[in-house]
Amino acid sequence: MLPKLSKCISFTASRDWLYRHLFAAAGLRSVATDLGEGTTMHCWVPKLHKPCKPSLLLVHGFGANAMWQYGEHIRHFMPHFNVYVPDLVFFGDSFTSRPERTESFQAQCVVKMMEAHGVHRMSLVGISYGGFVGYSVAVQFPEVVEKLVLCCAGVCLEEVDMENGLFRVSNLDEASSILVPQTPDKLRELMKLSFVRPARGVPTWFLQDFIHVMCTVHIEEKRELLEAILKDRQLSDLPKIQLPTLILWGDQDQVFPLELGHRLKRHIGENAQMVVIKNAGHAVNLEKAKEFSKHLKAFLIDTQTTKSCPSSPLSSGEKDDL
Repeated sequence: MLPKLSKCISFTASRDWLYRHLFAAAGLRSVATDLGEGTTMHCWVPKLHKPCKPSLLLVHGFGANAMWQYGEHIRHFMPHFNVYVPDLVFFGDSFTSRPERTESFQAQCVVKMMEAHGVHRMSLVGISYGGFVGYSVAVQFPEVVEKLVLCCAGVCLEEVDMENGLFRVSNLDEASSILVPQTPDKLRELMKLSFVRPARGVPTWFLQDFIHVMCTVHIEEKRELLEAILKDRQLSDLPKIQLPTLILWGDQDQVFPLELGHRLKRHIGENAQMVVIKNAGHAVNLEKAKEFSKHLKAFLIDTQTTKSCPSSPLSSGEKDDL
């Protein structure tokens, strides 16, 4: 019965619709900003920007779109921040016709998009690939970032790590086939790598539906993004950052092993603090949502932050999708 029903109703699309309304009800609106030169970036932005509140940028990783990765967390931060949740280029409704695929380019797009919304100073949370982008923002635009959170972000990996067996996959093609899954079996592999206790018995038709909705657009471009973060990467080339940083990691991460978190802590030095969440995998934001939010709040929220303050008009010049 359910497989037949799934041909008429997409459960993934239905959940995506629910997330859109959750974000709207929380006080955000969906906006696509033309950055020029063939690049458009979508972002959930405050319906009413409050100048006396700090701004918080939540940057997603690979997988489902940004709403799915931060849907459990925005309610914790809306009272304290002007919250912005973008789709990185080639995810969600963001795209470019330009050839760049580096996290450096993604970072430039994010900052340009925030400037279009009148935001020039922010704290930033980056999950996995979003942490690569967040680190690059901190390197290129140190004056923009107040505090940085890097969650399970293998920023300190080196190309030789794959050859040396640090990862569960042996080459980039294998990694791409899992991180950009096109079959139910590959999606099951991704679930096993991402969660300590992955859901069991998920029917094939459900996985096919998820792939159809979430994983069939910009396939080659996403693989190129993965290639760009690994190719010729050496720790000695990674600039150090000088700002308050929280490193969050699941102790059983099989995508970016915990060793990379300790390596990142050593690289940044005294400006970084590290929290390891027990019995959590790579998808710690989903698997241990309460602990994840608790540590983010403790690090990000200034007790002096005003919770009730006047609002200002939204910036102009963007396309409102809701």
